[in-house]
Amino acid sequence: MLYLLLFLGSCSFSYPYYTEDLEAPRYSINLDDPPEERWEPILNNYNHTEIRVVVKRILEIVIPEWALHILRPLAGVYLTFFAGKTYAGEIRGISKVLSMSTGEVVILNLGYEAAMFCTSIIAEDEKGNVYLGRNMDFLFSNLLAKLTMDVDFKKNGEIAYTGTTFVGYVGLVTGQSPNKFTVAANAREYDTSWWINAISALTKNSSPLSWLIRDTLNEAKSYTDAFLKLSKGPIITQVFFILAGTKAGEGAVITRNRNGVVDARFLDNKRGKWFLVQTNYDHWKMPPTFDDRRTPATAALDFTSQKNISMDSLYQVLSVPPVLNRMTIHTTLMSAAFPENYTTVVRYKVYNKTMIWNIPIMTANGTESGLWQIPRTTENNTQDSYALADTEND
Repeated sequence: MLYLLLFLGSCSFSYPYYTEDLEAPRYSINLDDPPEERWEPILNNYNHTEIRVVVKRILEIVIPEWALHILRPLAGVYLTFFAGKTYAGEIRGISKVLSMSTGEVVILNLGYEAAMFCTSIIAEDEKGNVYLGRNMDFLFSNLLAKLTMDVDFKKNGEIAYTGTTFVGYVGLVTGQSPNKFTVAANAREYDTSWWINAISALTKNSSPLSWLIRDTLNEAKSYTDAFLKLSKGPIITQVFFILAGTKAGEGAVITRNRNGVVDARFLDNKRGKWFLVQTNYDHWKMPPTFDDRRTPATAALDFTSQKNISMDSLYQVLSVPPVLNRMTIHTTLMSAAFPENYTTVVRYKVYNKTMIWNIPIMTANGTESGLWQIPRTTENNTQDSYALADTEND
């Protein structure tokens, strides 16, 4: 699934582009309201017909027709018996406002999770401040850019947590619990078996990973608590959880299959491990040549140096091609110790048929280089991890 969609994404683009970067709109949801009513004020800021068109296109491209026939009735069963009151209520409320079936909204949420082609970076500066930045990549980047939003989830008038999401998506794959931790999720799938396994998972009460993240943002009391919550429980798809706290050394990438943790690696500034880069491939394996975002991201971080790392310079790293690419929808920057700085920039693509495609890539020593001239490795050599057996991918 991952390789196929990345190939389709590359085929959909013929001309060079530049980006028009705009800050994402920001809304609030009152968690004290009934779940069925929470999203309506936000949805009314959008054209409902346009949303239905986008949803139809996503479902047609991302999900095989045979899977749709099976998933539609299963989605209804899952919502009724397994989803839980909060998410079931929110999905029913969204379905009513948008005049869509609840099954379509459930499948839409699963479809997003099938194809998050993301780059996430944790970096620690010399003062011990920890930053998390991520690019969200997906097909239909300009369509989904219009549906991107930051949402403050409030309890008793106070922000409980913040997340970046799309219209119609009740889960979160990017978020922040203020003064506790920040988190992002990247897809970890390698073949077309995703929907077979998702269908099976829907009958076993496994959680969508975006719901696990939102529950963690809502419930976890600390970075350590969040690490434990993200590491446990069955989920419907394999994933990388990227987690950052508020103190020096609080940064981790958790590699998960559907049943548990496969591998975990951590920041360790004393040993020179001041950043972690995660795309969509296991760090102990070489990324495919057609989608190696790891190498240029690592080179850009080395070139930037720990002395100069900040939210601004991290944004620049995430703007280096192909870390920033034709499928990038938005870039989110966050630091739990400074929750007021949570920012999402939407990266609208403007295609230019006459522009010459010649973008240099900066190497660690500051010289320009062709993309694949940078030495490619399984991971930048400052990283090590704690690996467990991964029988799911054997």
